[in-house]
Amino acid sequence: MNPFASPTSLTMQGTHRSLDTHKYSVILPTYNERANLPVIVWLLARTFTEQELDWEVVVVDDASPDGTQEVARQLAGVYGEDKILLRPRAGKLGLGTAYIHGLNFVTGDFVIIMDADFSHHPKFIPQFIRLQKAHNLDIVTGTRYRATSKPATVDALPGGVHGWDFKRKLVSRGANFLADTVLNPGVSDLTGSFRLYRLPVLRHIITETVSKGYVFQMEMMVRARALGYTVGEVPITFVDRIFGDSKLGASEVVGYAKGIWTLFVSV
Repeated sequence: MNPFASPTSLTMQGTHRSLDTHKYSVILPTYNERANLPVIVWLLARTFTEQELDWEVVVVDDASPDGTQEVARQLAGVYGEDKILLRPRAGKLGLGTAYIHGLNFVTGDFVIIMDADFSHHPKFIPQFIRLQKAHNLDIVTGTRYRATSKPATVDALPGGVHGWDFKRKLVSRGANFLADTVLNPGVSDLTGSFRLYRLPVLRHIITETVSKGYVFQMEMMVRARALGYTVGEVPITFVDRIFGDSKLGASEVVGYAKGIWTLFVSV
């Protein structure tokens, strides 16, 4: 008789779960996110705790005048200074350099980048992690424009956008269509900024990336494909920011168009 096939043995085997031994570092760039930061941190803490995952949040604040840094310090007092790390900068220096700055302080072996304004809900993070594990992926990116994950999973629901008017949706769709047609990046949502990276992969891609601001996210995916890294996609629901104003302006739109051309001729 196989001793491992006995009812007692099978019951004992069923009571032991495989624990995730990885640590997940979230880099949160902030500017005037005083109202949003406590809630997004609470949601992150709840998500990681429920999944029994080791985690930390690195808050990269660009000298917010609204007291965001003081809120971050208070959160560190609540959750622990090993969980909430405030790493401020002297002023508004751009989204791309915020991630580079945050990478100097992460201690996890996976890094999650996301917005602090509820555009990206932490509830999708477990799906990112499951997809990464199932296919040993280097990167998992959230997408507003797929109905299923890539590679396919059974738990994904269609992605979408809430809170945008028709014009803004049209601009976003058009921007992604233009980039996809010109650059063929292999992902459906090139302008998204909700992603999970292996730490060494993120470090490598960032050293190759030259763009700043919103073009930074697009170039990261184009570089990842050129460097041969594997990328998966999870459909997400993107919600327009609840508190505060959008930081996307005409200069970013012009920069995006220039960025597509630069990547087309250089990558």
